[in-house]
Amino acid sequence: MSARSSKPHEVVERALELSRADGCVVIADEQSTANLRWAGNALTTNGVTRGRTLTVVATVDGKEGTASGVVSRSAVTPDELEPLVRAAEAAARGAGPAEDAQPLVTGVAQSPEFTEAPVETSSAVFADFAPALGEAFARARAGGRELYGFANHELVSSYVGTSTGLRLRHDQPNGTLELNAKSPDRMRSAWAGRSTRDFKDVDPAALDAELAVRLGWAERRVALPAGRYETLLPPTAVADLLIYQMWSASGRDAVEGRTVFSKPGGGTRVGERLTDLPLTLRSDPNEPGLESAPFVLAHSSGGDQSVFDNGLPLAATEWMREGELRHLTTSRHSAGLTGLPVAPGIDNIILDGGEDRSLDEMVANTDHRGPCLLLTCLWYIREVDPASLLLTGLTRDGVYLVENGQVTGEVNNFRFNESPVGVLGRATEAGRTEKTLPREWSDWFTRAAMPALRVPDFNMSSVSQGV
Repeated sequence: MSARSSKPHEVVERALELSRADGCVVIADEQSTANLRWAGNALTTNGVTRGRTLTVVATVDGKEGTASGVVSRSAVTPDELEPLVRAAEAAARGAGPAEDAQPLVTGVAQSPEFTEAPVETSSAVFADFAPALGEAFARARAGGRELYGFANHELVSSYVGTSTGLRLRHDQPNGTLELNAKSPDRMRSAWAGRSTRDFKDVDPAALDAELAVRLGWAERRVALPAGRYETLLPPTAVADLLIYQMWSASGRDAVEGRTVFSKPGGGTRVGERLTDLPLTLRSDPNEPGLESAPFVLAHSSGGDQSVFDNGLPLAATEWMREGELRHLTTSRHSAGLTGLPVAPGIDNIILDGGEDRSLDEMVANTDHRGPCLLLTCLWYIREVDPASLLLTGLTRDGVYLVENGQVTGEVNNFRFNESPVGVLGRATEAGRTEKTLPREWSDWFTRAAMPALRVPDFNMSSVSQGV
């Protein structure tokens, strides 16, 4: 019997039966992907892949505490299942007591679809998108533009079973579209990206039209020096900054005085205002169009994530409410250490509370006090100082000059040095919240909805030669 002829729920049940540990968690992830790639207004490659990954968490009780061992492998055959379980048990017995040890989760409602077959994607997901893309190629060719990019769709069915009786299932669709338009001489480039669950809500023609406008803006080039500029950050750039902020919002690290959310003298900044704008930063596993796992899915322990929390129900959480910091991320273990509420991370992020203005309307609302920059996206973001959450990175694929409410040209790229917390604190305007694709973190995090932000003094620390 091949690995894929075994049904995922049966593999989970068999692994649990084989376990001799004091506790056991088994996660079977069934993954399928479909993709398209194109260059120079023509499709180049396409493909479909499928795979399975099995993760076994064994827990062993001892005099000094409970130890855990975690082993993950792909394409596990039935003959390899018992050795995998034994390897997890051996890892647990060879480890010291797990600092994050907690009783395995119990009493959670079971998923009625646990025994059903996994969902799978295929090239059919592009049935409407591919012809529309072909039409966009024709328009781009006629307009003297070249389109490059890719579309990727992934479906992951995760089955979680535990020795305490949990039998949970979650199906996660994830689609990304990235589109670059270039001038024939390759001197001008513009980018647009979208996040989608099924490619029914993306319009290649509209994206091509947007990129054509941006290439037109770039026909006039203006050189600007490094400095602090009034800057309009589009939703994708705001998402990249706030995702990193969320990844850095560990309750334990804050209590231990190691992050921007640590209070001088001890404690955390929970309860403090981070911005005067009435913005709410939140996550919700049931957010329409951004749905994510409604329970903890932890393949490893680290920071404020714990394998002992697998199956713990997740609820809508406000990280910041109307500008005030409300929660930091915690596992059951770190919540107990810090006295903070249990608040595990959730796989989406939404920033609400801005005005009902589009980015174009925010551009038109820019006065003549000085040069204003309109960014396309950020990339190569790296942390400089965790204590202030100072990040550095580059602009890419178009930085535009806004004067008197109009875009008048393209300027050079910059390296920036900014803290997401500082950006929120100094922002003077937030626009309409919309689904967006974070360009820098799209390999790890795609479910985001953000407004554009106006920052009066965004720090462009040096000129970059990047495109």
